[in-house]
Amino acid sequence: MTAVQDIAFVRYQATDLDAMEAFLVDFGLHRVARTDTALYMRACGTTHHVHITERGDSNRTLGFGLLAKSATDLAAFAGRMDAQIEENPEPGGGQRVRFTDPDGFVVDVIHGQEALPELSHREPLQMNAATGRTRLGKVIRLQPQPSSVMRLGHVALLVSDFRKSFQFYSEVLGMKASDSYWAGVPENTIAAFLHCGLGSQWTDHHTVALITAQDGVSRFDHTAFEVLDLDDVVQGGEYLKSCGHKHSWGVGRHIQGSQLFDYWRDPFGNKIEHWTDGDLVNDDTPVGHAPITPDELRQWAPPITPEFFE
Repeated sequence: MTAVQDIAFVRYQATDLDAMEAFLVDFGLHRVARTDTALYMRACGTTHHVHITERGDSNRTLGFGLLAKSATDLAAFAGRMDAQIEENPEPGGGQRVRFTDPDGFVVDVIHGQEALPELSHREPLQMNAATGRTRLGKVIRLQPQPSSVMRLGHVALLVSDFRKSFQFYSEVLGMKASDSYWAGVPENTIAAFLHCGLGSQWTDHHTVALITAQDGVSRFDHTAFEVLDLDDVVQGGEYLKSCGHKHSWGVGRHIQGSQLFDYWRDPFGNKIEHWTDGDLVNDDTPVGHAPITPDELRQWAPPITPEFFE
C-alpha cells in the first residue's frame, strides 16, 4: 500500500496573528509568508513551511499536511479518497489532495512543494561521554536564544472514536503502529503512535499519535518540533522562560519514542513541544502495548501537573 512519507505542516486558527508570530519566533520558527488572513512559519530545514495560522474569530486546531513521495503516490491517495488533485493555492505551491478525517481535521496530502535553502544553525554538540571522549581541546559556550527548530516531527490528535480513526490512518494513509496504550484490559486500546509505513526504511517512531478524547471533543493534544540536541532543548526553554511564555512540562525523556522533550503553551493555550533524540523504527520493529498510566509518559522528568492535561 502507498504510504505518506512524512508530516509537512500543522494548521491552526487564531484571533491574533501578531501574537502567534511573536511566540513562534521565540520558539525557534521563522516567518516565510504572511497575508491578511494567514501566517506561514518555517523551520531551519528545507520544507517551505511547518506551521500555518489562519485568522479567525475563535482559537482552534484545524488540521495538518502530509507529504506524498511522488505524483503517482498523490494520485493513489486521490483515488483512495475519491478526491481531486488540485494546485495548492498556498505559499510553496505544488499539488494537493484535500479531505477530512473521521474527526473533521482537514488533511492535505501534498507533492511538489517548493523547497527552501536550509537556514544557518550551529552543529549538534559533541559530548565527552565518560567512556568515549571525542571533544578534544574544544569548549562549549552557549547563551539563551531560540532553539534551532529543524523540522516538524509529529502531531498528536485527541479523537472521538479511536477505532475509526486508527482504521482510517492505517487503510487510507498507510500508517503502522509503533506503540499503543490500553486502559482496564489489554483489549481496550485507547491510544496509538503511528509511523509512516515505509517498509524497511527507518522513520520517526510516530508521525501521528491518536489518543481517545476523554470528553469526546476532537482537537490537537500537541504538535512537536525537532531541535538539534539536548542543549538546544534547554537553552531554547530558558529563552522562552525569559520572554515570559508559559511552560507546561519538562525537560524529560519519554518511554514510547524515547524523545527528550519540553512542552510549552502558545498564547492561545495550544501545547507545543521541543524534542530531540527520538527513536527510529520501520515496519519490522516490534509493536509495544502498555497500560496507560502517568508513569508511562516519562523515563525521567519533573512530576506531571494537572496543567499538562488541560
